Amino acid sequence: MLFSEIVGQKDIKRQLIRTVAEQRISHARLFLGPEGSGSLALAVAYAQYISCENRQPEDSCGECSSCRKYNRLIHPDLHFSYPFFAKHKEDTALSFIEEWREAFIRNPYLNLDEWRLQLDADNKQANINIAECHQIIRKLSMKPFESEFKVLIMWLPEYLDKEGNTLLKIIEEPPQKTLFLLVAQNQDQILNTILSRTQLLKINRLSDEDVRQHLIDKVHVPALQAERISYLSEGSVQMAIQLSREENDNTFGRFTEWLRNSFGNKGLQLIEFSESASKWGRENQKNFLRYGSKLLREVMMVLSGAENLIHLPENEKEFVVKFSRSVDLNKTEALISEIEKAHYHIERNANPKILFLDVSLQFTRILKFNTLPKGTHYIYQ
Repeated sequence: MLFSEIVGQKDIKRQLIRTVAEQRISHARLFLGPEGSGSLALAVAYAQYISCENRQPEDSCGECSSCRKYNRLIHPDLHFSYPFFAKHKEDTALSFIEEWREAFIRNPYLNLDEWRLQLDADNKQANINIAECHQIIRKLSMKPFESEFKVLIMWLPEYLDKEGNTLLKIIEEPPQKTLFLLVAQNQDQILNTILSRTQLLKINRLSDEDVRQHLIDKVHVPALQAERISYLSEGSVQMAIQLSREENDNTFGRFTEWLRNSFGNKGLQLIEFSESASKWGRENQKNFLRYGSKLLREVMMVLSGAENLIHLPENEKEFVVKFSRSVDLNKTEALISEIEKAHYHIERNANPKILFLDVSLQFTRILKFNTLPKGTHYIYQ
């Protein structure tokens, strides 16, 4: 993985390269960034740069023996640890290393859901078990085979339970020339005992422009579609890739029609919509709801007097401005709340036909009959 292959994050790349040039390589570093920001790819590129036999001022050479092995994730001094779905108590990350290499090489921005699909794990619970912790200690007790350093990259240390305390000593006092690179998304879920032993590197979400340009240049998405997807993806390349795989299903048209039918109390059309939406598949349903939530948040921007901050395609911006004339902040917030609750229940395998019909009826109550849901903090004026 070359730094040049990673979307955006120019300042982070320069900072990492500088630590190598100035010989300030920390033995334990935590890459902390939101999903799809490139944290895992940055950790692999950093390890490759450290091990490169002919490193350049701004990147690995990509051609030496070490780089060629890193490109295939088969370097003998590169080790991975990650959450997995153990079938036996003695299973470790090595039991799934071929699947891991395939998943990362295909998509360095993968998330846990994609990893779960790679392993056909359904809804099993992922974790990093005690057997894996013992395996890490054994692997790192050996001397480097080829490079100056041996590297362990642990993806999602949040999935270390109390078993993670087994690693405290080796993280705090590692064998000579051993690097721990932890890649996490949620700092609050990491064991404090591990967190205190690492040097934190915060990685911000990507800009919409970085994601848009990546979609156009690398995924070959048309410019207008790339603009819509980058807006919806919230700086996540992973989410952008997911959305780009979908067919052009006119999400904007379907969502605005849903709102109009709810506002007009058109029961038959709402039933037909619910039946149709139930057949989309869970990921498409979640993306549809996520898009609707973001579009309604832009309505709240208009209602709050911040119309100049809206960056949408012309047809979507026109709808947002017109729709804001028929609602207020309380109504819009209630609509968003209903969408977010629906997204939550879709993730937990709720019956989509019943769910979308229920949300449609709630939309009608809010938009047509000016009735906000009971038991909320909303006060209609």
